[in-house]
Amino acid sequence: QVQLVESGGGLVQPGGSLRLSCAASGGIRNIYDMGWYRQTPGKQRELVAGISTGGSTNYADSVKGRFTISRDNAKKTVSLQMNSLKPEDTAVYYCNADIRTIVGLRRAYWGQGTQVTVSS
Repeated sequence: QVQLVESGGGLVQPGGSLRLSCAASGGIRNIYDMGWYRQTPGKQRELVAGISTGGSTNYADSVKGRFTISRDNAKKTVSLQMNSLKPEDTAVYYCNADIRTIVGLRRAYWGQGTQVTVSS
């Protein structure tokens, strides 16, 4: 069973930093694009940052220059370094990965979500 397990959320003051990590495991043949999304109550889940297998990245305009996404293909992990956090960054953050399993099936998988709260 493929699983994505996130860690690193929490409460931080405005201007502070947090690092989110996500580890994929279980019956994986290939991992393609990976990314981080976030969602607040009453709103749709939105892409925060994405990274391809080769390391190409894309970011939401609202986080450019503050957030950095990275991945370790050997360890099957993706991370999100979040600096200069703002109250509007408060959300549940979800890890996402496009994965082909060892039996050949390919689809998107989601982590369970981790809460990030930016507040003084």
